[in-house]
Amino acid sequence: MREYYAQRAQTLEKVYQKPERQRDLREIQDKVQEVLKDQRVLEVACGTGYWTERFAPQATSVVATDYCQPVLDVAQAKSYPEGKVQFALADLHDLPAATADQYTACFAGFFWSHVMRDDQTSLLGHLSKVTGKGTTLVLIDNNYVEGSSTVIARTDLAGNTFQLRKQEDGSRVEILKNFPTDSALRKKFGPAVRDIRIFRNTYYWMLTCVLK
Repeated sequence: MREYYAQRAQTLEKVYQKPERQRDLREIQDKVQEVLKDQRVLEVACGTGYWTERFAPQATSVVATDYCQPVLDVAQAKSYPEGKVQFALADLHDLPAATADQYTACFAGFFWSHVMRDDQTSLLGHLSKVTGKGTTLVLIDNNYVEGSSTVIARTDLAGNTFQLRKQEDGSRVEILKNFPTDSALRKKFGPAVRDIRIFRNTYYWMLTCVLK
């Protein structure tokens, strides 16, 4: 996964240019900006900073992390409100526990779909540790839409789905990409969070909750 995103760092944002997705994309962007307004945000898997650039002006502060230096280089080259955004090359699993009141929100865009289903419960526990109990968690991700999404290549015994994606060098790589239903999200998140709210339009979903 790291190698895939490293190779595609300069072209990753092309996915946001699909004409049929523009209305839904603006709607999700507005909702993210609204919920992260005046928040001290830890961003997980910030990638090229596409979403960092969009919600940072409304946030109080942002610590944006990613474990892939090439995409982080793209993110750091963008323009942000002065003094608001810090970047860190870091694996989520290596982040230290939050200090008191360090963060009020955690944002992850198009990250949850790349987490194996068997790892999701432990990941929620870890997010609570690195951001602090009572932190607002905001996730956005893709719906599967026939004709617009990359086709599902296979499904494993645990129900994880995978796509075959083309690399910049022409090779193909298998990428984990899950598309959970609302009921699956509520079942997974229920024991670890409170105040679950889910929004969907045609192409995207957004989940907000409070970590226990």
